[in-house]
Amino acid sequence: MTDPAPLRFKRVLLKISGEALAGEQGFGIDVKACLKFAEEVKSAIELGAEMCLVIGGGNIWRGSTGAAAGMERAQADQMGMLATIMNALAMQNALENIGIPTRVQSAVPMQSICEPFIRRRAIRHMEKGRVVIFAAGTGNPFFTTDTGAALRAAEMNCDAMFKGTQVDGVYTADPKRDSTATRFDTLDYMEVLSKELGVMDATAISLMKENKIPIVVFRIHEKGSLAKVLNGKGVSTVIGGKKK
Repeated sequence: MTDPAPLRFKRVLLKISGEALAGEQGFGIDVKACLKFAEEVKSAIELGAEMCLVIGGGNIWRGSTGAAAGMERAQADQMGMLATIMNALAMQNALENIGIPTRVQSAVPMQSICEPFIRRRAIRHMEKGRVVIFAAGTGNPFFTTDTGAALRAAEMNCDAMFKGTQVDGVYTADPKRDSTATRFDTLDYMEVLSKELGVMDATAISLMKENKIPIVVFRIHEKGSLAKVLNGKGVSTVIGGKKK
């Protein structure tokens, strides 16, 4: 019996939008959607990957929306951080229901329900096969969960950050609105910024560039897609080169 082919990336941070957890209901948390993504993570763990997650909070609250409506931005963003903690707990429940040990670490201390963020402890959890879910972004207002994900990917020495979306990569335009849009196989970090492709905010892109961590954009809503991309067989767009 031959040994399985090595994974394209061993330690990965998976970023999922909060809206993805809303499923077909469009708002709040859909338990079935959480379970679907948990199965994707389980398949990656079974391949030998070390996984950590960051989940947005847009299915419950967006700080930028509250600020646009007249709220103080800092307080609106703090509410968004709480939304990400709720999503993290929902995903923890889904993962543990299918037998995957999980830890939630929050950048905002909330010790009665989850661990505080401690870098070395998080790394140790992943080394032991646990999935670590990072909640509350960076713990500071004015930063997106994309930036929080980029920060954690760098701190965890991840080989890549995977961004799960509704499409199978980065396109020249929204493929759902423009039938002529074409997909990029690879991109440079600066191309993403100069072309204003909207993959994630400039702060997150710059942090990934500085730390030479590639960003892999793929369709997470397709069953088995995470495992395929980890094996180098799935369809995706890779931004930046593989980390040295």
